[in-house]
Amino acid sequence: MTDVPSTRGAEVGRRIGVGLMYGLFKPRVLGSWRVPASGPVIFAVNHSHNIDGPMVMGVAPRPTHFLIKKEAFVGPLDPFLTGIGQLKVDRHSTDRTAIARALGVLEQGGVLGIFPEGTRGEGDFASIRAGLAYFAVRSGAPIVPVAVLGSSDRPGRLTKALPPLRSRVDVVFGDPFDAGDRSGRRTRKALDEATARIQKQLTAHLENARRLTGR
Repeated sequence: MTDVPSTRGAEVGRRIGVGLMYGLFKPRVLGSWRVPASGPVIFAVNHSHNIDGPMVMGVAPRPTHFLIKKEAFVGPLDPFLTGIGQLKVDRHSTDRTAIARALGVLEQGGVLGIFPEGTRGEGDFASIRAGLAYFAVRSGAPIVPVAVLGSSDRPGRLTKALPPLRSRVDVVFGDPFDAGDRSGRRTRKALDEATARIQKQLTAHLENARRLTGR
């Protein structure tokens, strides 16, 4: 049986995230009440900066297990990320272990965090990989769209890899939605249709988040 990362570890990660993100930056969180208080949930997060994942971990109302590229698990970061319940994934193959562990998180009623664009970019949800649809349709978990805005506006003066210290970063949680058509089908056609539905919802959420925040 594939071992599922512990919620306790993810809660430790959440507390570390709270301290770091609120200590270094000025997060403004909108719509966190929309996140279901219990049961499986998938966070679909746009991705334009390295801090987007830690920021969501720190401000989300529930501990989150993110699927993170295996290249990030280097040196001391490997045991640390594993210890706080994060999931290592090989983006260049069908990583069955990562898939099983991610589904295990959802089966146990946890929160799975996914960057549906697959890699850091413009953060505009213009290109959505099929993996998000697979997890949503297979598990039946609702998707909560999450927009992180302001993290990549400009580099910090002290550390170019981070936004300026004490700068405002907005995190906007959207309404949960079902990706599937409730038929339970997992055919390629069903997943393609689910991906199209997801992209439409995520793009609409991002536009709304920009209006709300003035970003």
